[in-house]
Amino acid sequence: MKKYSFLFVLLIALGLAACSGPESSEQNRNTQAQQAEPETRTVTDMMGRTVTVPVNPTRVICSGPGCLRYLTYLQAQDRVIAVDSIEKRKTRIDARPYAMANPQFAKLPLFGEFRGHDNPELIAALDPQPQVIFKTYRGMGTDPQELQDKTGIPVVSLDYGDLNARRAAMNTALNLMGEVLGKQERAQEVIAFMDAAEEDLGKRAAQSAAHPTCYVGGIASKGPHGFRSTEPGYPPFAFLNAHNVAAPTDGSKPSRHADIAKEQIVQWEPDYIFVDLSTIRAGSEANSLYELNTDPSYKGLKACLEKRIFGVLPYNWYTSNHGNTLADAYFIGKTLYPDAFADVDPAAKADEIYSFLVGKPVFGEINKAFGSLAFKPLDPSVLRIGDNGEILAK
Repeated sequence: MKKYSFLFVLLIALGLAACSGPESSEQNRNTQAQQAEPETRTVTDMMGRTVTVPVNPTRVICSGPGCLRYLTYLQAQDRVIAVDSIEKRKTRIDARPYAMANPQFAKLPLFGEFRGHDNPELIAALDPQPQVIFKTYRGMGTDPQELQDKTGIPVVSLDYGDLNARRAAMNTALNLMGEVLGKQERAQEVIAFMDAAEEDLGKRAAQSAAHPTCYVGGIASKGPHGFRSTEPGYPPFAFLNAHNVAAPTDGSKPSRHADIAKEQIVQWEPDYIFVDLSTIRAGSEANSLYELNTDPSYKGLKACLEKRIFGVLPYNWYTSNHGNTLADAYFIGKTLYPDAFADVDPAAKADEIYSFLVGKPVFGEINKAFGSLAFKPLDPSVLRIGDNGEILAK
């Protein structure tokens, strides 16, 4: 009986195996393939392109100025698998809070040169492969569609925008990146944080009837510059309703960057001068502090004579640093309207801003890189800058 029972069970097993033959195996393979295939969705990027991307990608790269900054704002830096060359540079002077808060970026593989000059071969060699490439400043380096065609990886183009005239573009970029990453809520939190800061700055400034004239010199633009380099739409001045002497007076939209004639600055005679500390990289005789100390025209400005020159954190460093901009605005507000900002410690406020945006309080580290000259009065007559931006004398 046991023998027959064993044969009966064996026959049933063989029958089941036959029933699950080639057709059933094919079904199993199809099911496994479907399970391995990532779920996708389509988005419209800021070039108007329809791009198919995986849902909640976990492996991405960021190409172009500021792209990795926005990813850090969205708290998705753990998804970055490779970086461009600027993240791997070893430099004594840096003003990018997102990079300071994430030193691990420098250890990641390289996928191309900075300013969007991507290398499709390096991208193809990455293991694992990125699922999405985010790209800012589409006019720089490799065209987004060309990069997508060469790599077979979806490329989402972003318009970086800014904190002033192009705030809508900034908001759209953050929301789009958040949508792709599944970080929509965080994107809204970042936008709300910046809106709240601007509102607070404006309310405080409105408490003062006086709005002195101001000029900011030494603004970087694809590298360091001297005192004539400025920003007609400088956001800290705009937030504070300060009178930026370089801003257009005819109601036209301010240009992003301008080199002002020395004679014009002298004619404007600003009440307060702010020096963007990125200027110290311009070299010993090309930086703003050297010019303010040695040029007789500048030395005669009342802001120089009355010692109303102040150092602020770099505004542009691999495009606009929004955290630095907000931190500068609070310092400038306290300088221009001390009563309205009496409860504000600019250094502590800077770290509050950095902690929210990049996850760490890095003001001390940034300030140290610039000779601890941020958020304090500057005396060009005693400051000496070396050719490599080092502070030789204070």
